[in-house]
Amino acid sequence: MHVKFTYWAEADGKVLGYLNDFPDHWTQGEDLDDLKSHLQDLYTDFNTQNLPGIKRVSELEVV
Repeated sequence: MHVKFTYWAEADGKVLGYLNDFPDHWTQGEDLDDLKSHLQDLYTDFNTQNLPGIKRVSELEVV
């Protein structure tokens, strides 16, 4: 399975990013691999726990 995420590098060298399905919840890493590790943890938490305040993106079929 693949999950899309958005990331960028800061001036101090840290890499910030978020899962595209959860854009309100940013995390950071020392480098891209570290960021990916943190994003995997977020994905697991958001999809295995019923956490309050987590906004979700979905799709509606309009007929």
